[in-house]
Amino acid sequence: MNIETMTAQEIRYGLMEKNFTATEVVTSLFERIREVEPKIDGYLTLCEDEALLQAKKIDEKVSQGKPLGKLAGIPIAIKDNICTDGIKTTCASKMLHDFIPPYDATVVKKLKEEDAIIIGKTNMDEFAMGSSTENSSFKNTKNPWDLDRVPGGSSGGSAAVVGAGMSPISLGSDTGGSIRQPAAFCGVVGLKPTYGLVSRFGLIAFGSSLDQIGPFGKTVKDTALTLEVIQGEDKLDSTSVKQAFTKDYLSTIEQGIKGMKIAVPTEFFKSGLDEEISTSIKDSIEKFKALGAIVEEISLPITEEGLSAYYIISSAEASSNLARFDGIRYGYRTEDFVNLDELIEKTRSEAFGEEVKRRIMLGTYALSSGYYDAYYNRAQKLRKKIKEEFNAVFEKYDIILSPTSPVLPFKIGEKSDDPVEMYLADIYTININLAGIPALSMPCGFSKSGLPIGIQLIGSHYCEEKILRAAYSLEQELKLANKLPKL
Repeated sequence: MNIETMTAQEIRYGLMEKNFTATEVVTSLFERIREVEPKIDGYLTLCEDEALLQAKKIDEKVSQGKPLGKLAGIPIAIKDNICTDGIKTTCASKMLHDFIPPYDATVVKKLKEEDAIIIGKTNMDEFAMGSSTENSSFKNTKNPWDLDRVPGGSSGGSAAVVGAGMSPISLGSDTGGSIRQPAAFCGVVGLKPTYGLVSRFGLIAFGSSLDQIGPFGKTVKDTALTLEVIQGEDKLDSTSVKQAFTKDYLSTIEQGIKGMKIAVPTEFFKSGLDEEISTSIKDSIEKFKALGAIVEEISLPITEEGLSAYYIISSAEASSNLARFDGIRYGYRTEDFVNLDELIEKTRSEAFGEEVKRRIMLGTYALSSGYYDAYYNRAQKLRKKIKEEFNAVFEKYDIILSPTSPVLPFKIGEKSDDPVEMYLADIYTININLAGIPALSMPCGFSKSGLPIGIQLIGSHYCEEKILRAAYSLEQELKLANKLPKL
């Protein structure tokens, strides 16, 4: 069984046809993990015993002819900021190094209801703050296409384990590009859904108005299947949308894109974009035209201003959300203190990493009484304007097309000493989170040195169906899906 190349749909079909058992799937996958994981360092926690127990239950269902869930027998990896009942959830931080949640996040509950098998928790930038997974307190995850390079971030572990054939699908979270950018770097498909389409209950918050859980997959269809399972209203999350907004994406994914109108903002192709990425994106544009899409250049200048608004808003929300980690209720606690103030100060100083501290300080400053109007309030006004500009484009076009990242996967340590340069890696992705709209990254080519290149497809609110249809059409044309690096 070549489990490393099997898609989620192939696994489910083979299970239903009794070509193999769920136990064989899990056993083969953990053999692959033991072989490759020491090179990648994509997992923080593995759940082999629990996964085999769940596989046995699914095999019993198959033998008894009972109905199977949409993800029956399919292994899935979960980013380590999504709560899992009885399984350590650390956010890759010393602050939560021993935290074991007593409940499942809603998305995890939905996965289990559809017979998915949780195989482990993946590495990430601490509290999802970063673009390279170098900010983890525990290990550096490597890019499966070049072990000297980063996998992207903050969901770098989730992208890397799919790219390396150590899980057919995974979940990540996206606050400003944290699913799409690592998907591009690792040569897989990654989808950031419309804000509210997927419940955030059980996601340990970074920026509450920006965070969104989404899937990684080897193919567009695997990604669509996972989204079908995790979407929908949740009474535990007041920001989740009504069930009427959910769709059956696989039923329309093969309908083609003839007549679909695609906008290409000229601002996304200015200086700073790698030439090989630009060439690959332009080749994909020609493929879309050949498939019957109408592609036109537009101007969207406000997107150049989004980066500053994003880092003010996200840092402000991080400052507020991370205030709960004080060493009193749960998580890390310093051993040496004489009073309550010293307990809190030392706990936070010792347990938070440099990037987390940087964003807490920036956010606290932006929210302070003397600077609230000058920074945070103005950033929110710009955010509203960005949303209006995107809505105006979607009155005329079905999809906006752009690169996912301006650069190819960079070397480990290359940008660590320059936070601003690291932040610029998200320049094409952050506006989507500010506007609350969906976007998908998928492979569209490889550089001369063999590094993956990602293209980003952006849609209007709750238009994931159009994005997935366009992505599937391009995927069939490019034939780059499920490529496996040599490890």
